[in-house]
Amino acid sequence: SGRLNQPEGIAWLAGDAPADRIGGLIGDFVKGPLPGNLPPDIAAGVELHRRIDSFAETHPAFRASRARVSAERRRVAGIMVDLFYDHFMAIHWSRFHAVPLSAYVATLYRLLADEPSVPERFLEFLPRMREDDWLSGYRSVERIARALDRMAEHRLRRPNRLAGAGAELTAQYRGFESDFLAFAPAAARYAAVHRAARSG
Repeated sequence: SGRLNQPEGIAWLAGDAPADRIGGLIGDFVKGPLPGNLPPDIAAGVELHRRIDSFAETHPAFRASRARVSAERRRVAGIMVDLFYDHFMAIHWSRFHAVPLSAYVATLYRLLADEPSVPERFLEFLPRMREDDWLSGYRSVERIARALDRMAEHRLRRPNRLAGAGAELTAQYRGFESDFLAFAPAAARYAAVHRAARSG
């Protein structure tokens, strides 16, 4: 799906099991058939991440958000909307989780640091991720804009229109927010049903 970022959102959708959270966070860095080199429980978390990605692609609210993106940035709309949704997840966190965001994020960083099967490519990002506290920082529209600019330069191999894309969040803030608030509970239900079916 070309998705690059969904940190605390994807971890929240993954549920409470540490392996599912880790699998969710590293999902974009794991290519090819599963389990690959991963332990089975973390591979199952990556599989859940992939299913949530597919669910998002077909969900009306997520599609509405992609359609809000300007025509010249449509090719990178999925990446933009992922980050916009991370912003709204951080802003509305207390609606979705009883644990404060700062404590939840600290646990995620600890899980990632302690997990030996985290891909090397992800480990390269982890120190910067922790140092700048990307996950909690997504409450700020400016941080989202900077993250998109950074991706435009460092994360995508081919020329792209991500630079300056943060302005689109500001321009249609309420629309993206209402899409997110429709999408998040539906995605949570989908993920919960998948986890329940998997555990039999």
